[in-house]
Amino acid sequence: MTVKKDDKLAQTFEAQRPRLRAVAYRMLGSTAEADDVVQEAWLRLSRSDVSTVDNLRAWLTTVVARLSLDALRARKSRHEELSGLELPEPVVTDDVDDPAESAVIADSVGVALLVVLDTLTPAERLAFVLHDVFGLPFDEIAPIVDRTPIATRQLASRARRRVRGSHTESDGDLARQRALADAFTAASRDGDFERLLQVLDPDVVVRADFGPARPELRREVRGAQAVAEQALAFRALAPGARPATVNGGAGAIVYSSGRLYAVLAFTVRNNRIVEIDIFADPDRLGRLALS
Repeated sequence: MTVKKDDKLAQTFEAQRPRLRAVAYRMLGSTAEADDVVQEAWLRLSRSDVSTVDNLRAWLTTVVARLSLDALRARKSRHEELSGLELPEPVVTDDVDDPAESAVIADSVGVALLVVLDTLTPAERLAFVLHDVFGLPFDEIAPIVDRTPIATRQLASRARRRVRGSHTESDGDLARQRALADAFTAASRDGDFERLLQVLDPDVVVRADFGPARPELRREVRGAQAVAEQALAFRALAPGARPATVNGGAGAIVYSSGRLYAVLAFTVRNNRIVEIDIFADPDRLGRLALS
C-alpha cells in the first residue's frame, strides 16, 4: 500500500510531538498552552512547503520556540495588569505507582524550576531552555530572539546563574520525598506543631495560587513557624489528602466534600521540606485529568 505524502508528514510530526510538547511546556509552564502551541505548529507544517527543509526536526523546534516566545511575551504583558502570584500549571499523576504514567512524569520538570524560569525574561528563558535543556547551539537560537550568538550565550548564562542560585531540584529519591510529604500531611491532620517544625526547613517557603478571583490568597508564606501555623489552620483539609506525583516529585491531591480542592507539590533538600507550592485555582484544577 502506498503511503500518501500527507500521511508521511503526519507520521513524522507525531514522532516529534512529545519533544515539541516538552519544549513548549518548559517555555510556558502550562500543558494546555503547550498543546495549543504544538497544534499550531502542526497547522503551519501542513500549510508549508517543506521540500527544501534539510532538517525538519530543527524546523519544527524553531516554530514551536517562536510560538512559545510570542505567547510568553503576551503573558508577561498581561501579568503587568494583574496582582498576586500565579503558579505554573502542574503535571499531576494521582496514582503514584501507575507505570503507564511514567512517560508523563519523565516529560515533566519540577515546579520549583518552573517558578524560577517564570522570573526570567522571555528571551532568557528561551535561550536557557533550548540550549541547556535541549542542547541547541546558540547560532540556531540567536535568530529566534533576534540577537547575535554571543548575546544569546549571555542570555543563557544569566538564566543559568539564576537557576543554579535557586537550588530548584529536590534531593534524594522519590520515596524519601514522599515520606516527608506524608509526614507533613500526618502532622497537619494530627495538629502536631512540633512534628511540622521537624519536617520543615527553617527557611521554607509556601506559594499558594487560588486564582484571579481571589488575589488576596495568591501569596507567599516564609519561615517554618509561619508555615506550620498555616498548616494547622487548614488541618481540617488534611484527611482529604492523598499522595500524588507532581511534576516528577512528591505531592498530594486534596479533596474537600468529595471535590478537588488543591494540589500540593513539595521540594525537599537535606531531609527537610524547603518549598510547598499549592495549586488551588478552580479553573486550572478543572483542567487536570484526575480520577
